[in-house]
Amino acid sequence: MPSYLQIENISKSYGPKVLFDRISFNINEGDKVALIAPNGTGKTSLLRILAGKDASDSGGKVLFLRHIRIAFLEQEYAFDADKTILEQVLSSCADAADEGFALRARQLLDRFGLTDPGKRMRELSGGEVKRVAIAAMLASEADFYIMDEPTNHLDLDAIEALENHLRHSRCTLLMVTHDRYFLDRVCNTVMELDRGEMFLYRGDYMHFLEKRQERIDNYNAQTERVRNLFRRELEWIHASPCARTGKAKYRKQAFERIKVRAEDAYIRRQVDLGGVSGEGTYLGNKVINCRDLSFRWEEKCYLDRFTYNFQRYERVGVVGPNAVGKTTFLNLLAGELEGGTVEGVLDRGETLRIGYYRQRGMDFKPGQTVLETVADTRLLERFLFPHDMWNTRVERLSGGERRRLYLLTVLMQRPNFLILDEPTNDLDILTLQVLEEYLLEFKGSMLVVSHDRHFLDRLVDHLFVFCGEGVVKDFVGNYTEYRSFLQDLRSGKASEGTKGAAKGSGASPDSAIAAPAGAAAPKKLKWKEQRELEALEAEIEALQQEKSALEAVLSGGSADVAEIVRASQRIGEVLSLLETKEDRWLELNL
Repeated sequence: MPSYLQIENISKSYGPKVLFDRISFNINEGDKVALIAPNGTGKTSLLRILAGKDASDSGGKVLFLRHIRIAFLEQEYAFDADKTILEQVLSSCADAADEGFALRARQLLDRFGLTDPGKRMRELSGGEVKRVAIAAMLASEADFYIMDEPTNHLDLDAIEALENHLRHSRCTLLMVTHDRYFLDRVCNTVMELDRGEMFLYRGDYMHFLEKRQERIDNYNAQTERVRNLFRRELEWIHASPCARTGKAKYRKQAFERIKVRAEDAYIRRQVDLGGVSGEGTYLGNKVINCRDLSFRWEEKCYLDRFTYNFQRYERVGVVGPNAVGKTTFLNLLAGELEGGTVEGVLDRGETLRIGYYRQRGMDFKPGQTVLETVADTRLLERFLFPHDMWNTRVERLSGGERRRLYLLTVLMQRPNFLILDEPTNDLDILTLQVLEEYLLEFKGSMLVVSHDRHFLDRLVDHLFVFCGEGVVKDFVGNYTEYRSFLQDLRSGKASEGTKGAAKGSGASPDSAIAAPAGAAAPKKLKWKEQRELEALEAEIEALQQEKSALEAVLSGGSADVAEIVRASQRIGEVLSLLETKEDRWLELNL
């Protein structure tokens, strides 16, 4: 395979902080590379150098194969607020005048749920803007994609759509991502930037974890030998003055060199994940009880007659498309909702102590240090803030480091009910592992909104699925089981697929999606509803077949322009109909 990119001796520093120094690597055609590193160590800086947006401090070389097309997805997408979605995508590519590009753009917008290309950019949510950026990038059909956190701000459906596209694409790519499922399913190579050095692992995420641990074990064995040597030299240097005067000068010089190596070894050793428990304050039997709870803002319903009694120590995940009310729901439970109309009962237990991690983060005082923000040194060390960072000012931390510190300000309050709104955004993989271990030990209840599938699978017992228009379903199982259930539903196998997904909370083996615990038991379907259910199943199957036929037209390459335009328009209608009918199918199956 030809080399698409060759990097030689590039460096980047900010003041006294060296991000990376004279690193070199190459990427071949067909490589799909994930770049992994802790927050604040230069991942975005490296991508910007490769994309020509920044320069290396040491010169060096960034050489792409001649004539290949390159597309760069930055974390923040620059757009014209007055343009429509389609105008924005067309304006982002030099090939926009090509009729084929316009057709690809429409297909991709449909695939990512942007079925109204005439909508103005100013009217979009952050997740919708990110989908526009991705559609514009993919429509270019570049040979080499450079992507900085492509899954940030995307809902789960959009993440899976991007994942499927890249898995089947023959493109070459380099991306920064902290989504472990996405990484594992898309990438065939992992590059790790560790304290300014680059390490390459050919294979998937599991292979990376295994080989990385081998490297750490080998390094620790070597550094232990250095520490033993340092200890012996230290004993000698502390000997009596008479003993020291008889020794050669080189021994003292050697001691200084060994001291530096030993100190470096100490800094680089793995952080001990023990020592700080996840125990919160006492939580009584009564946590939060909701009965017929509704919330409306002007004409829009975000929550409709929601009934649920939260239990001690349960772990609930919250999923659903962007802008359906997930964060509004968290604010309502936490008592931080302003405006709107609330109806029904929301009763909080007397022992309840909520720790709320918000998407927007928190404000830090200018000049405040890490240690002044979080005084619990054991917590700082566990969450990868070593001693040499404690006096660092918060404003000098990277975005991911600030969010990690903000998370600690929530945890140090010792809550017994954690409400986490997208806690995984901007956190590096090592921090995610530390956070997961902490939450697995947490002695309290937890409600978490997340688009990180690995995070949800590992931590939650069941899901609240926000379907829109205030409808919330309770799925007993983790996220992977939920997606499996939906796939079975869409392929007409729902009755079989639900059996393996239902568990706990008294759920029957034939019902994975149920009314919330504490609600009245669902009544039997009336004759008219049963007929409607049977009709819906037939309609869903027909729509699935039509969707497959339309996708074949759009991807086949043999249809004429008029047929492609018709198929592009119709597939958006079909997807919308499928969503509506599947939601109604779920309602009837309660």
